[in-house]
Order: sequence, then C-alpha cells, then structure tokens
Amino acid sequence: MKKEKNKKAIYILLCASVAGLGGLLFGYDTAVVNGAIGYLQHHFDLSAQMKGWAASSALIGCIIGAAFGGFVGDLIGRKKSLLISALLFALSAMGSALPETLNQFIWFRFIGGAGVGVASIISPLYISELSPPRFRGRLVSIYQLAIVSGILLVFFINMLISRSGDLAWNIDSGWRWMFGSEAIPAVIFGVLVLFVPESPRWLISKGKVDVAESILLKINEEKVAYEEVRAVREVLSVEKVEIITLFSRKYRWPIFIGIGLAILCQFSGINAIMYYSTEILASSGSTLDSAFFQTVLIGVINLLFTFVAILAVDRLGRKKLLIIGTAFQVIALSLLSLFFAIQANTFLMLLCIFVFVAAFAMALGPLPWIIISEIFPTKVRGAAMSVATFFLWLACYAVTQLFPIFVDKLGNIGTFLIFSFFSLLGLLFAIFVIPETKGKSLEEIELGWKR
Repeated sequence: MKKEKNKKAIYILLCASVAGLGGLLFGYDTAVVNGAIGYLQHHFDLSAQMKGWAASSALIGCIIGAAFGGFVGDLIGRKKSLLISALLFALSAMGSALPETLNQFIWFRFIGGAGVGVASIISPLYISELSPPRFRGRLVSIYQLAIVSGILLVFFINMLISRSGDLAWNIDSGWRWMFGSEAIPAVIFGVLVLFVPESPRWLISKGKVDVAESILLKINEEKVAYEEVRAVREVLSVEKVEIITLFSRKYRWPIFIGIGLAILCQFSGINAIMYYSTEILASSGSTLDSAFFQTVLIGVINLLFTFVAILAVDRLGRKKLLIIGTAFQVIALSLLSLFFAIQANTFLMLLCIFVFVAAFAMALGPLPWIIISEIFPTKVRGAAMSVATFFLWLACYAVTQLFPIFVDKLGNIGTFLIFSFFSLLGLLFAIFVIPETKGKSLEEIELGWKR
C-alpha cells in the first residue's frame, strides 16, 4: 500500500514538474532582458522611453497571451495549450537573437511574451487541477519555483556570456546569444509535455469521464478517485456558468481578489529588480561585472526563499504567509529609499534588495498563482484566470515601461517609495480581504462562494 502511494506521489510530482517548466521559461524569457538591456540600448541607440519599450515589449505579448490563453485552454485543453506556448518560446528565442532592426526584435519578443502569457495561466491551472487538496499549495508552488529557477539560470548565463568578450563584442553580439539561449529549454519543454496526461477536470467538463477516471486512478486511491469524479460532475451540473457570470454578484468577490492580487504583486516593484537590477546596482556604485554577479545573488535568494513558501504554504496557510511577506517588503523598500536619499554605501542598498526579493519570493511571488488557480469555478477556471492574469501582465507592463522614466524624473528615492506604498496596500489587502483556502478541495472553495 505504501509503495503504491509513493508511486502515485512520484507520478503527480513528475507531471507537475513538467508543467512547471512553463514557469521556468516564463522566468527565463522575462528576465533575459536584465543583462541584455544595457547592450541593446547601445546597439540601437535607445532613449529612456525606447529602452523601456525594448524591455517591456514582450509584456504586451504576455497581456494578449493571458487574455486568450485561458479561453484556449478551456477550448482545446491544458496539454495542447502548453505545447503552443513551447512553440512560441522557441520561435521568439531564435527570432530575438537575429534581428537587424529594433522593430524585428520587438515582434519576436512579442511572440515570446504571448508564450509567457499562455504558460502563466495554463501551467498553474494544470497543476492545480491535477493535485490532491493536501498537496496543492506545495505543488502549485513548483510553478513559482520554476519561474525563479529560470530567472536564476538566465542571470547566470547572461553573466557568462557577458564575460565571453569585451564591451564592443557584447554590444554587437553578446546580447544576441543571451536571447537565443532560450531555444534549448523551450524545445525540452515541448518534448516533455507530449508525455503528460490531460487535466482530468477539463476532461470531465468535456464529457470524457472514462479518460479522466483512468488518470485520477494514477493519482489517488480508487475510492478517492471516484469521489473526485462525482464531486466535479456535481459542481458542473449545479449551474451553467458563463463568463458574464463571473462579474455577477455571486462571483464578484473572487474576481476582485484575483485582480487585486495580480495588480499588487506587480506594483510592489519586483520586476523593476528582475529586469533592471544590473542597471540599478551599476548606478549605485558597483562596477558592471560586479552588478552582473550581484544580480546572480539576487536570483539565488529568490530561489532559496521560494523553498520557504513551498514548505510553509500548506502549514501556515496562504493568508499568514502573505501578511509576513508583504510586511517585510514594506520595511525593505522604505529603507532602500532612505539609503538612496542619504547615499549610503552599496552594501546596505544591496541588503535591502536582498530582503525585498526574499520577502517577495516567500509570499507575493508564489501565492497569487496558487490563490488565483484555486478560487474560480471549474467550468470557467481557465477563462477566469485569463481575466486575473491579464491584469497581472498589464500591471507588469506598466512597471517595466515606466521604471526608466520614473528613475529619470523622480530618481531612485521617489521610485522605490512608490513601490513601498503599493507593498503597504498589499499588506492591507492580505489582512482584510484574502480568505484562507488551505486544505480545501477546489469544489469546496467553489461551493463556499455560492453559499
């Protein structure tokens, strides 16, 4: 019996890990610009506004991919949607490495962004729908772990590439290798997705109950598997849920929570760090080579504290972890603004950035993906996640596009005070708005909204 349970646990973990690779490519694709943006700016002679556009152009693709990814996932299934995202990642990697003009670069970054947008919905959705309630928080956290692993990986690869030649070589060719390197994990992701099953909940929603049962029997004991099928069919039969229903009084609260979390996690300023940390650190007194190395350290801290989230999310619960993490974010960002104001040494500024990244990695990094994947009705979970994730990428685009302009107009002091304010809003949102979903099945959560 124990051997059979271990076999089922390994099967779930493998499936979740493959889907999580969509998160690795998400992190890789969005963070590759961190090391490349300075060289890209010199290569194409970009102004502050155009520099922001070059860094954020992929996020327009993310917005489009997020807007339609959930609908596509509901229409053709989670597995085929993941394959589409893998194809988009590969096309973007190859195209972004070979542009002759800025416009060509922008178009291929847009394609990669669309892949990120699709993966940002379908990967956590797939993991959530496949996972038993008692492990769901930890398994969906694999997605965030994959994101931060992708970020760390590309930070390290960017550093190695930047050290492969002098400044002139990096301006001419180095940044091309940075973007092109994404093709390798994209192909690996696409191949592995071919070997995972479709989401059983999606199969049940399409009337393919026998196929869903065979998958659930690989995940759960026989009694639990059949009970899960019954519960999903019961929820699906209670009410026909259309997209417009999501904005009705009955479902207004989960939509508000999903959109609020999506916006606040981005407005905390995390992507200003993930996309521009090399530039920020270089401007605060570090040499360019040291800034690359310090950016790798940021990636390491991001990864390590994601493990804290994985270990704590199903023990402490979502709400407590959010409160702790956002509280530390407020402190770290406020101190960072102060240190910029008094021109403190680089070590103190770097320490604040480390604390901020650690706090984000254990709370506002993984938890929005977990909560958003839990709180929506089964019939339109993919489409509802599209709505929330659309706002997440819209906020991400705004931060990435505006950050160079804010620094130019307000300086680092004013810019990071703005991020501190939004982190404070995130803390209040966690205290007064976020419900606790720890240990509840997706069907229990859905019926809870109806009650």
